[in-house]
Amino acid sequence: MARVRSSSGRLRYCNPSYYLKRPKRLALLFIAFVCVSLVVWDRQTLVREHEVEIQKLSEDLSHLQNLLEELKNVEGNAVRTTLNRSSKKDIVADDPIEIERREKVKEAMIHAWSSYEKYAWGQDELQPQSKNGVDSFGGLGATLIDSLDTLYIMGLDDQFQKAKEWVANSLDFDKNYEASVFETTIRVVGGLLSAYDLSGDKVFLDKARDIADRLLPAWDTPSGVPYNIINLAHGRPHNPGWTGGESILADSGTEQLEFIALSQRTGDPKYQQKVENTITKLKETFPNDGLLPIYIDPSRGTQSYSTITFGAMGDSFYEYLLKVWIQGNRTSAVKHYREMWEISMKGMSSLIRRTTPSSFTYICEKNGDSLTDKMDELACFAPGMLALGSLGCGPDESQKFLSLAEELAWTCYNFYQSTQTKLAGENYFFHAGQDMSVGTSWNILRPETVESLFYLWRLTGNKTYQEWGWNIFQAFEKNSRTESGYVGLKDVNSGVKDNKMQSFFLAETLKYLYLLFSPPSVIPLDEWVFNTEAHPLRIVTRNDGKDSGGTQGKKKPTFKLRGRKEGRP
Repeated sequence: MARVRSSSGRLRYCNPSYYLKRPKRLALLFIAFVCVSLVVWDRQTLVREHEVEIQKLSEDLSHLQNLLEELKNVEGNAVRTTLNRSSKKDIVADDPIEIERREKVKEAMIHAWSSYEKYAWGQDELQPQSKNGVDSFGGLGATLIDSLDTLYIMGLDDQFQKAKEWVANSLDFDKNYEASVFETTIRVVGGLLSAYDLSGDKVFLDKARDIADRLLPAWDTPSGVPYNIINLAHGRPHNPGWTGGESILADSGTEQLEFIALSQRTGDPKYQQKVENTITKLKETFPNDGLLPIYIDPSRGTQSYSTITFGAMGDSFYEYLLKVWIQGNRTSAVKHYREMWEISMKGMSSLIRRTTPSSFTYICEKNGDSLTDKMDELACFAPGMLALGSLGCGPDESQKFLSLAEELAWTCYNFYQSTQTKLAGENYFFHAGQDMSVGTSWNILRPETVESLFYLWRLTGNKTYQEWGWNIFQAFEKNSRTESGYVGLKDVNSGVKDNKMQSFFLAETLKYLYLLFSPPSVIPLDEWVFNTEAHPLRIVTRNDGKDSGGTQGKKKPTFKLRGRKEGRP
């Protein structure tokens, strides 16, 4: 509309009388008004619709950002490791109770670690009561190395970086120390390899290779069954005097995961060849029931008359038969490990008994033709092993394994529930009409029962196992926590404390408890296998002739138990 000015300088179309004298113009003005109103209304409607849509998108974005931030806070760096490889079905809403419990376990790890850092930094283990460190393993920083992957998985970045700097600058294996080949392998080699697999930092691989080279002469025996002790500086492998010169079954058959992994990651086949020669030799005289005594002659590789047990000095041999098969991704190259394991499990069934009146299922020990109604807490790894092994057989056999695993787990949980402190003793005896009674009554913060609860929860989804694990954690908090770390108990009924925070408490017990309350996408079991010290190692598919030195062995990662077999505190 043109703006024509009157002599008074006002706009004529602002004067109502102007239109009253011109009805056609009034009609046109009305039509124009209606059209403009419709356009404005339509634009406002569109704006409102867009605003609603934008608001909805903004809310969705905010929700996703909050979820991501929560996952980062709760899972730490492990989310970066696993989330991108997880299928959509794995990404589920986190239970608030699980988050709270996971954070409580993480706080326990922070308390244990900061106490070690303050009073025993660089030493093998902390003595919380006297607030000093002790070198139980020759001064290799056992607690520090054992804790690396736990720190990483929990997202404790600053602590992990400080520990890594110590490994790079201070860790020295050139020590005149008579080391246990077994303990050094599962804690130090396993801990360093796991830190490498998780972080991809080559300093860990280099250190793992250094210590493995010092252990390797232990396998230079006529049979290939290793000696169990070696001097880290000078070699000279031998067996402890108290075994009568024999090698221990668990100590000789629990290095396969670590040394195979080392060959895969370095491309050097010598480590794998040494440890697999041991299994080849044992397979030559493998009994029909798959049950080996705890002592083996290192000269001939034959069995010596001694106890058969799934507890101290026997346990992890059977565990590694299954786990090497898993580590190799179940291919024909590792099929014989699974076959040996299944034979051993049939043999285990002959050791199964049940108590009266409560029908607790337990695993006997065997001496010659006689059975002893005794079971170590160490043998409580077996429910988890059976559950894990149930994945490799048909439906009927799988259910048998799983049912036995669940029965044994109930027994192991009652090892805890049957004492005054609700913490388990070292071993238990079973009596007709009286169920069970604690034998050796100390508790040294062992992980085996919570390990099995972790596997059963992962594989069944039954939250009962989380509840049992939480009860065990609360008992540790009540009875073992001190102002300067965690300690074991000299007696699980009186609650009298000892003066050591075992390195496996940080490596295994707290890690398995943390994972018990974490989503399955954190260290998924189809991508990782845990060594017997709870150090996760990457599963690498094995094929004959390609698994110990080819390109797959040299490929750099892009991701990120039982130790105490002798039964001595």
